[in-house]
Amino acid sequence: MDQGPLVIEQIDAAAKFLAEFETKLAVMTAFWLKTGEEASWYLYVAPDEFDHNTVDVPYREVIRLAGEMRDPNFDPFQVKIIKPSDPLAKAALDFHQRFPGRTPIRLHQRYFGGISADEVYIYPTPITVSS
Repeated sequence: MDQGPLVIEQIDAAAKFLAEFETKLAVMTAFWLKTGEEASWYLYVAPDEFDHNTVDVPYREVIRLAGEMRDPNFDPFQVKIIKPSDPLAKAALDFHQRFPGRTPIRLHQRYFGGISADEVYIYPTPITVSS
């Protein structure tokens, strides 16, 4: 997977993944994040309900869906499941509240959820898949 800018193919593949993921586990927020310390983009997903005792459940769903999708633009190893109380999830939810609507939010060079982010792409809620 390209380690440069986040491209539309990755954004769309993840949106399709998220739409399917939501049929099993409701998603509070989802966003791509790239920091200066990490070479890769990561897709952070915060399910509405998060149980530390069953954290393997959402990850199993990630792997299952990736296998069904068979999309070269979606890498299940770039997905990080976080709890809704995580500072990153709270930061994304704050942007949802400040800028409601169906438009994605793209941020550059910003302090986000307690870390310095090079770039963030926050999916709108509800998550929509482009045709």
